[in-house]
Amino acid sequence: MAKIIILGSSNAIADKDHLNAHMVVIGETRKVLIDSPHNPVLRLESVGVDYNEVTDLVLTHFHPDHVSGIPLFLMDMWLRGRKNPLEIYGLDHALSRLENLMDAFTWDKWPNFFPVTFNRIPSKEYSPLLKSNDFDIYASEVRHMIPTIGLRIEFKKSGNVAAYSCDTEPCDEVVQLAKNADLLIHEASGPFKGHSSSEQAAEVATKAGVEKLYLIHYPTGEFWQDNLLDDARSHFFGDVELTEDFMVLEF
Repeated sequence: MAKIIILGSSNAIADKDHLNAHMVVIGETRKVLIDSPHNPVLRLESVGVDYNEVTDLVLTHFHPDHVSGIPLFLMDMWLRGRKNPLEIYGLDHALSRLENLMDAFTWDKWPNFFPVTFNRIPSKEYSPLLKSNDFDIYASEVRHMIPTIGLRIEFKKSGNVAAYSCDTEPCDEVVQLAKNADLLIHEASGPFKGHSSSEQAAEVATKAGVEKLYLIHYPTGEFWQDNLLDDARSHFFGDVELTEDFMVLEF
């Protein structure tokens, strides 16, 4: 059964129970990691996913709370003997910076490193990112402080659709990505530049006509806000839930 597993649900300031937002999309032939703020090898093992089974890595944007773990993730898999190739996707803004970061670690001198391919996504709405027997993934650039993509995941066997806003202000691009989707995973950092409140996330979900809204990238720990769910439910009349670390969404 295809599924999305939430590996982290917090905004940029994590706590002991909520790592920074990232997730993995599981199919029979593809396992796609979306962002890597921490080394996810152990977290993947905790949910029954072997690091060798990760076929693809999507970088939504180049902020530390989304990409800081990638060098350690790549090195850890290399040291453990990975041979399987890895496809990495993102906008040129993110991939160019990742290449520079890895060059700073002189990864070209790591012997017998597994094959890595960088796939640059055009900066246009609804760009095909990945097509497989399990699901198709589309990307649109959303409205954050730097170039950032949101995602639409169309599961082929079930016909279900999930969308992910990533970090963004409320925008039509997310509405279109989530149009008539079964669920929308939308950030709820707050009504700041480049971000959205839970109330704004709910308004986007209503415009898109989705069935369920899951809030992610929300304040945790000492910054937790008691009104997150109430604010969202006052503007969206479908199901509203908080994502939690290790939550499984099945399709």
